[in-house]
Amino acid sequence: MMTNAYSELYLDDAMSVLGEFCAYGINLCRFDPDQLFMQFAYSNTGREFGRGNPRYTAGMSGPELFRAVLLETGGEEPDLNPDLVLPLDRSPEYWAGWIMAYYQWNKNKSYAWLFDRGLSLSEVIRMYILHEADVSAFTEAADRIIQMDDFRKESTLRRLRAYYNLTQKQLSEQSGVSLRMIQLYEQGQNDLKKAQAQVVLALADTLHCGVQELLE
Repeated sequence: MMTNAYSELYLDDAMSVLGEFCAYGINLCRFDPDQLFMQFAYSNTGREFGRGNPRYTAGMSGPELFRAVLLETGGEEPDLNPDLVLPLDRSPEYWAGWIMAYYQWNKNKSYAWLFDRGLSLSEVIRMYILHEADVSAFTEAADRIIQMDDFRKESTLRRLRAYYNLTQKQLSEQSGVSLRMIQLYEQGQNDLKKAQAQVVLALADTLHCGVQELLE
């Protein structure tokens, strides 16, 4: 059973605050969405927010959270025209922060973890069409993004081995390549592109693929 990141009592506030944070930082202060989210995700402020620390999830407004992140990360808030007032809700940017707060709470992963796996704020903003859908629709879409990112980062050797339902030991036995070498190639500690030709050919033959495909 999955445990959420923090008590649901703080979730509505967290979603509103992060929504305002994104709308304020992007629409008023003209920050790049992904740069802003990266600063937030890797800051201690962002880590504490992700843990449900009420000082941040309930004790700050979106603009105050924005200022806290900039203060911690050495950024400088631009001077804004005091007469410039934009709504801090209902925009795609607001919705992106709002739904990201829900997703992080639901998955119990840090914001940095989500960022590292390809769930960028700019991508979430582009998904604004989902804003009136149930949160489960976004969760499914976000899960696919993360799964595809993990798939792209996985070594071709490992993908092909899994496709043919072979264990590392079975691949070693069938190809004649040592088990340890296969482990090192899959982990990226050794570069298969620099392996001896007979090793690559043996693996490609066992996995029924071309050499070029294996080395991609």
